[in-house]
Amino acid sequence: MSTERLSTERLSTERPSTERELPAVAPAVTAELVAALSPRLRKRLDAGIAKLADRPAVRDGDTMRITVDDEGSELELHAPGGVVADAAAIRCGCLLAPDCLHRAAAASAAPVADMAGTGERTEPAPASEAAPTSEAAEPTEQSAPVSVAPGAPTPEKSATPVSVAPGAPAPEESATPPQLGAAHAVFDAVAAVLDAGTDGSGAVLQAELLRAAHTARLAGLPRASAAAVSVVTALRAARAADPAFRLTALVGAVSETLFVAHRVPFATGAELAELRGTVRQPYTPDGSLRLYGLFSEPVLTASGYAGAVTWTADAEGRLYTVSDVAPGGAGRAVGAADRAVRVGDTALTHRELARAGLAVSGATVSPTGRLGAGAGVRAVRASGAEWRATPLDRLWAVPMAEQVGRALSGGHDLLFLEVTLVGAVREAAGDCLLADCGGVPVRLTAAHDDPALPHRGNLRLLAAARGSRLRVIARLAAAPHARAQLLAAEHPTDTGSRVDLGLDRLQHADLPAPASVPAPASEPASASAPVHAVLAPDEAPLHLLHRRVGQGVAGGRRVLAFPGDSAPDVRRLHRHGLGTAGDILDELLAAAAERSRDAFGRLLPADTGRFARAWLTAARYTDEVDRVLCAAAWGG
Repeated sequence: MSTERLSTERLSTERPSTERELPAVAPAVTAELVAALSPRLRKRLDAGIAKLADRPAVRDGDTMRITVDDEGSELELHAPGGVVADAAAIRCGCLLAPDCLHRAAAASAAPVADMAGTGERTEPAPASEAAPTSEAAEPTEQSAPVSVAPGAPTPEKSATPVSVAPGAPAPEESATPPQLGAAHAVFDAVAAVLDAGTDGSGAVLQAELLRAAHTARLAGLPRASAAAVSVVTALRAARAADPAFRLTALVGAVSETLFVAHRVPFATGAELAELRGTVRQPYTPDGSLRLYGLFSEPVLTASGYAGAVTWTADAEGRLYTVSDVAPGGAGRAVGAADRAVRVGDTALTHRELARAGLAVSGATVSPTGRLGAGAGVRAVRASGAEWRATPLDRLWAVPMAEQVGRALSGGHDLLFLEVTLVGAVREAAGDCLLADCGGVPVRLTAAHDDPALPHRGNLRLLAAARGSRLRVIARLAAAPHARAQLLAAEHPTDTGSRVDLGLDRLQHADLPAPASVPAPASEPASASAPVHAVLAPDEAPLHLLHRRVGQGVAGGRRVLAFPGDSAPDVRRLHRHGLGTAGDILDELLAAAAERSRDAFGRLLPADTGRFARAWLTAARYTDEVDRVLCAAAWGG
């Protein structure tokens, strides 16, 4: 199958309609509308959101109208630029307006707006989701384990001026009083969510977290603000039973938010600057660039953004990205690949750039390699290069362990691998493609599960090409075993062409005939060994702590407070040399179960702060151990 034929597979019949999608709403608007409700209406808010989802709606330009009752009353959301930025832009025609339930329900049901385009900053999408084209800043993930003593005292919210003797070095900058207050507000709001669990974190708790996020943004803590918004987005996906929801994503969002909010009061100098984050990425001039297309990937975020990102490389192997991400759904993610790239006056689409080249003059580049699209940038189409030809072949020449080490230390997380396909195995999250990479058994998974994108179907077809040797591009997934998300691959039968697995759809005719698949010169260990032997190595039982971390987010504190004997789990962790993990597990369960009583024997409210700190310690510890085990699994 030729490259041209692949390019015409547009999946147009599977694109969902966006007519019913609500416009994004700013966090402060949702918090304001929910706070204005009476206590009686707050109890009915979650039911009101579910009811609103079934009401007829129509979009007219920047305005969406929803019929909220049988009498024909309409709710209007006015969203210039796709974002509702003011509470007055949500109007309702019912008799109880403006203090009705409908306005708050609509705001709570809508995606949380990325305010980067309006001067505010939100957290960029994770590695598998490109950041919007508003060029928001991308904070560096904190990789060091958190030093949290469960029950440790919290710093005071007011700062005392420090007198400096003449000639003495000035003290390092610390958080301002507004930042201290905002950090405490974010921590308390996330702790309340963690205490309630996913099922208990309805629209009211989400609004409190959005209010804390808004406070953090105003106080100059954009990283904490964005992390808090990402928790709300993941919570809504979980409560809506979104098929794309993953508990690990929610765990990561809660961990990031708690970590930033906990560390801000203690941090100074460079650490504080990193924890604060930045509102905008700086774009610096980079002269003239000669770029070669690598691949394109669709972007579909849980926060309501969609589009495409094309990866390119220069002759030295440095990576650059061109993105087109804006509010939208799966339909935009599929169609964005056929839009012209936003660099200079070139008419190349993302799909074309992935296989061609680009000559750029006056280029501006962000620290993460994103190309700017300023007025002074000029770009013209140039010839591309095959993956096995100069200069792109140098990307696959880098040792695998070195690539993994770069990704784990904060560099880009793309892996350029040469693999032999072994087969497939079914996991809890779906089919997984098994491959051998230089003697290392690797599990390749779908980068996105949305049915409108062909990731999953392509993965199943490639599993049938057992024995094929292919160059692939994948995104590292931190796990105790070698695991990555498959993004692009060489075509199984058409030499010299490649497949963007999130945009192009493979067919059975593209697979090699069984007799034509070359036998490996030396049978890889993973191909000759039973599947269960590849998937079940003798690993340290870190899952005993991982499981409790996930249960704490999904079910809340009460799930971990159920009576039970955790001593066998703790002893097993100690036997495998994970004594710290055993102690952390003990403290986590104790923090969940402990309840004090007053003088009359009545139970007092649980200490949500202690539980949140104990959970954060467990989450950060497992993350760091996973990173170490991940490096070891890839031979690092």
